[in-house]
Amino acid sequence: MKFIFMNLMPYRDLPENFEKDYESVYISIPRTLYDPVKGHEMYNDYIEQYELAIDLGFDAVGVNEHHSNGYGMMPSPNIIAGTLARKVKDSEKACLLILGNSLALYNPPIRVAEEFGMLDVITGGRLIAGFPVGTSMDTNYAYGVSPAELRPRYYEAHDLIKKAWTTDEVFHFNGKYNQLRYVNVWPRTHQSPHPPIWIPGGGASIETWDWVAENDYNYSYLSFYGHKFAQDKFDKFWARRLEKGYDMNPYKTSFVQLICISETDAKAQEEYEEHINYFFEKSFHVSPRYAEAPGYRSPRSVAAGMRSQYGSEGAGAQLRKGLNWQQLIEQGFIIAGSPESVRDQLKEASKKLHVGNIIALLNHGSMPHELACKNIELMAKEVMPHLRDMWDEQWPVTNWPEIQLNKNKEVMK
Repeated sequence: MKFIFMNLMPYRDLPENFEKDYESVYISIPRTLYDPVKGHEMYNDYIEQYELAIDLGFDAVGVNEHHSNGYGMMPSPNIIAGTLARKVKDSEKACLLILGNSLALYNPPIRVAEEFGMLDVITGGRLIAGFPVGTSMDTNYAYGVSPAELRPRYYEAHDLIKKAWTTDEVFHFNGKYNQLRYVNVWPRTHQSPHPPIWIPGGGASIETWDWVAENDYNYSYLSFYGHKFAQDKFDKFWARRLEKGYDMNPYKTSFVQLICISETDAKAQEEYEEHINYFFEKSFHVSPRYAEAPGYRSPRSVAAGMRSQYGSEGAGAQLRKGLNWQQLIEQGFIIAGSPESVRDQLKEASKKLHVGNIIALLNHGSMPHELACKNIELMAKEVMPHLRDMWDEQWPVTNWPEIQLNKNKEVMK
């Protein structure tokens, strides 16, 4: 089992009644609510948390891209990745997961190929390249990309980057959205032919699953509704892979889970409950009118997504009913408790979902720096060592940089 520490970098000081007084944490959130002095402290706290995770032996640290929001203060994941690159280089095994750059937002997309190349070289071949389409809020509303063009732009950008990474000669590219007379990306990536590619997604698109399998990529399911909500998605994902003749290697997938650990179950609730509530009530406060631009996905997918988030029986509706701490655990939104409780919950969830990579969210909402560090340390010392060998006898590790694959072979010996 592989463990990735990811920090959304939330703004942790939104007003007490934010969800009642303001329309949305995305797109229309007033800039006047942002205090740069507090932001300075938060950014540096979050970078320290990443550095702690590297020191404590996480397999990777992950960053991602969001815009115009108070949910995650990382409009440029590559800047944060750059601050961590040398720390990753000097670590025993840590890799750098950029989950990722929203390809359709880069003009031209070879900017992604160049910056990922830089980071891969700086880290000595420890980069994992994430290529998300990006949420509708980030891409259509914040950055103004037409929903009808988003996915064609994404696929064209993907093809351009792959060709730039795998072609030694200077070439020209004449696409619908990108016309380049000279493509010659310097520096070339440290890994050959290129870093492992992971595709983050938040839906259940058969087309995406097939495309990921055909390209031998990792599919990363990013949902903050927890492992029980994800069960149906993973069941369908694995059924589709088998239908298309692909294997069931759990390292072909990864999954995001909110985790809270303390000395006892009761103390976990005492320490984390207010911050989890902040996350779901404030950081997750998104107006329905910004959730999905028409044309972002197929009508069927949009309808399913809206039912899930805003329908009376969906996961979003369950949250808005005001679930208490125990209900959040029982329904899988969070995994929480003593180290032993968390180990049991996480092992059960991983087995049921059949995933080999856990992206652990250990900093939630308004959580203070000291508590986040405690959560990271308990995860590394009291949980991860007990779950690492879950799949070792059954499946080889795939879709990781060579340094991690070699490390895994050493452990198995």
